[in-house]
Amino acid sequence: MKHITIKDIAKHLNISVSTVSRAFNDKYDIRAGTRDLILATAKEMGYRPNPIARKLIKQQSLTVGIVVPEFENAFFPQVIIGAQEVLHKNKFQALVMQSSESAEMERENVQTLVDNMVDGLIVSLASETENLEFYQELIDKKMPIVFFNRVSEQLNTSKVLFDDYKWAFFATEHLLHQGIKNIVHLACPQKLGFAINRINGFKDAHRKHNIEPGEIIKCGFSVQDGERVAGELIAKNTIPEAIFSASDFSAIGAMKIFKRNGFKIPKDIAVVGFSESRLANYMEPPLTTVSQPTVTIGQTAAELLLTQLNSKGIFVPQTIILNGNLVVRESSMKNLYS
Repeated sequence: MKHITIKDIAKHLNISVSTVSRAFNDKYDIRAGTRDLILATAKEMGYRPNPIARKLIKQQSLTVGIVVPEFENAFFPQVIIGAQEVLHKNKFQALVMQSSESAEMERENVQTLVDNMVDGLIVSLASETENLEFYQELIDKKMPIVFFNRVSEQLNTSKVLFDDYKWAFFATEHLLHQGIKNIVHLACPQKLGFAINRINGFKDAHRKHNIEPGEIIKCGFSVQDGERVAGELIAKNTIPEAIFSASDFSAIGAMKIFKRNGFKIPKDIAVVGFSESRLANYMEPPLTTVSQPTVTIGQTAAELLLTQLNSKGIFVPQTIILNGNLVVRESSMKNLYS
């Protein structure tokens, strides 16, 4: 299949190449009738602009790179959907890549996007990412970047966050209000800022009620992480009255192992998760969890990035903190069996 060029269009209409070029670029010095004829002919002949050439000429790709840690959790796909809604309305495309929680792959992803001349980046850091010099170099080179969910306070960029402290506090207090005192927290890697905020919310809810905070156990995000921790608790015979997990998936994994070993949920162990995964409502019993405004997070991140792109260099980074909701289901309602 032959690639149609502006020379082919010019030859077909017996006009100059510069006239065709002016029509495509909507220049003032071309008659409306001529422009309309050229555009109609180009469409009829199947002409498609060379995107690489267009990037080089305009120094703008109308493309935004999005990098997320994983796709297993519905959280990140929903954020991407929100971002794409805003970008599409503004004639931008999204190039999406995922790091598999690897700092090295994250850097490779970002470099690939930069090499492909994206106009800006929307990023959620991998759990392994510690060295931020690469991002600082990009910021110094005026690459617009918006971080969301997993961010670093070391980088002076716009950020979209969830009020993790507040909702971890409320989730813990929901258990405490039922008279539960021995609550274990399954914490995400503490190098991530939101994990620390969830831990602090867990602790402060206990302090408000003059109760010593329960054990904080290092755990990952996955079902397998929750299974491992539950198995360890059973092996040590240190079974808590309740578990508040910083991830729905680790909460689901813990529920699975406890149930397999004869514990009833919530009668023996109440469980609360975080992030409102698609599986939460389909568990037996359904999982109480904290719901985050995932689509709004993506929309807000995209809006912040577009604002920066349109700022012509005069831009002050913003941090926007969004609210959520505690979705109470049977898994945490221990008082039903008291």
